[in-house]
Formats: sequence, C-alpha cells, structure tokens
Amino acid sequence: MTGLYPATRLRRTRSTAWSRALFRETMVTPADLIWPLFITDGSGVEQPIASLPGVSRWSVDGIVARAREAVALGIPVVALFPYTQAERRSADGKEALNPDNLMCRAIAAVKQACGDELGVLTDVALDPYTDHGQDGLVDNSGYVVNDATVEVLVGQSLNQARAGADIIAPSDMMDGRIGAIRDALEGTGYANVQIMAYAAKYASAFYGPFRDAVGSSGLLKGDKKTYQMDPANTEEALREIEQDLGQGADSVMVKPGLPYLDIVRRVKDTFAVPVFAYQVSGEYAMIEAAAEAGVGERDALVLETLLAFKRAGCSGVLTYHAAHAARLLGG
Repeated sequence: MTGLYPATRLRRTRSTAWSRALFRETMVTPADLIWPLFITDGSGVEQPIASLPGVSRWSVDGIVARAREAVALGIPVVALFPYTQAERRSADGKEALNPDNLMCRAIAAVKQACGDELGVLTDVALDPYTDHGQDGLVDNSGYVVNDATVEVLVGQSLNQARAGADIIAPSDMMDGRIGAIRDALEGTGYANVQIMAYAAKYASAFYGPFRDAVGSSGLLKGDKKTYQMDPANTEEALREIEQDLGQGADSVMVKPGLPYLDIVRRVKDTFAVPVFAYQVSGEYAMIEAAAEAGVGERDALVLETLLAFKRAGCSGVLTYHAAHAARLLGG
C-alpha cells in the first residue's frame, strides 16, 4: 500500500535525472535487439526498399558488413530473410532445400566473418520460395496443407543448420512443425541449434512492407488466415505456445509487436519462458512516416516503443531500428 500525501510524494523520485535513473524499473540495451536483414543476389548490391525507408536489401558481402556492424554495436543476433528471384520460385518451394541457396550462402559468410561473436537467426517458411506466396504447399483448392509442408520445413531447417544457423525460427504456423524440426536436429548432430518458434503469429494487416522486401506481395494468392492466428484470439495463443514449448522450442515469439503487447504479457505470466516480439515492417513504417511528417520525433518514438516491449515482458525484440537504437543506447 502506498502512503498518503503529503508524507508520500511520488514526484520526489522523479525530480532529478539521477533519481529517475536510480528508480527506473525497465532498461533497454543493445543486447536486447535482433536486427532483421534482407539478402539479395549479386555483389556490392544495395537495393533500398521503398515501403521501408532506411531499409535495404544487401548482397551477401553487404550482409557481412552489416553483421560486423552489429557486433560493433553490441547487437547479439541478426535475422536473415532472402529475396528470391522469380525464376527460382516454384509451387513446391524447392529452392528452400538448395544447399547453395542465397540464405545458406549468407549464413555461411556471416559465420565465417563473425564466428561466435554474433548469432544468426534464420526464417523457416516457404513464402520466400513459392510462386504463390503462401508459407506452405497448396492443394488443388488452394488450401495450404499441413503435414506435407512440415516435411519440407524439416528439410529447410536442416539445410540452414548445416550452413551454420544458430537459431531456427519457423514462421509458417503449421501444426506440429516444432516437434518435427527438433527431432530432426537432435537426430542429425545439431542438438545445440536453438528453435525460436513464431508461436503466436497473427494474420495481421501490418506485414505489407515485409512482403515487398522478400518479393512475395505481388505473388500472394488469397490470404493466410487458415494458418496464421485470428487477431481476436488470446486463449488460442496460449495453446499454441504451450504446444511449441512442449515440442522443444527454446523461446517463443509474438508477431506483430505493439498491437499484441497484451499477448506478450500473458505469455510471460503464464509460462515464464523467454518471449520475443517482432516489431514488424508496418510498425517500423508508421514510425518513419510519423517522423517524416513531423508529428513525432524518431529517436524518442524508437526508444519508447522498445521500452514498451521490455516492460511487457520481452526478453528481446526483432526490429528494423536495431542499429539506430543501438547507437542511441550507446550514447
């Protein structure tokens, strides 16, 4: 119980900068950040992404440079996402299984350059590789089939583990894929490769710029509501997370981020496990648009939103502002 005014004045501890620092309950550091990076073919290539101002696709050499920058800034993990050329896309997403695909080349190059100074998190889903833009295989009716997709996701995960991935992050939302991937990793000598499950990934309106970044926005046929979660549901998210933890996930993710902080809090309170959030492309774009329009100050918006994630219970945040935030946090 709080004492009564005037004996207790809650403003006392807020009256000076040193006191606010002393009593601060939540902190954000560069070690809380994961930096998503987009890969493209070629050498010496940077392709700015129009719907994500300030974000580019980089050829593998550029990805390595960004990885070294992450190490220098104290960012512990980069997350890689490939932009697959149209001629390498197919209905079955077979390019995901190519040991020399863009993702695998980037993983190997980053690990060669940075070793254990930097973790590499890799996306497991078929949407960067399919010509229909769905995260899995589709039947004749256009329905994304579950079990056959899981078989391909297992192969994709092993492909990335062999290339040197430290954290496999399945973002597809197929039932049972965490257990299947964990069993495969255990059975092939990759027991120490982590799994960060996109356990509560919602069918959100905030993903548009990301789909531009990986080249699937113009390809997507239909929507993803039969496998990504209904934004109206909370209890279902807890069931998804319980299943993924039971199948061997080391950590879980809630996606998108700010509109779903209530889910983050419930996950943390219910399971007391490492929970991450993805501050997705639409969230990033809104901050940039606000700053560009002069209705918000970029640095303050970036740091306040990251603080909100941590306050809600996040162990860390995937954010396109990672490098910028790390510089701000480093003074």
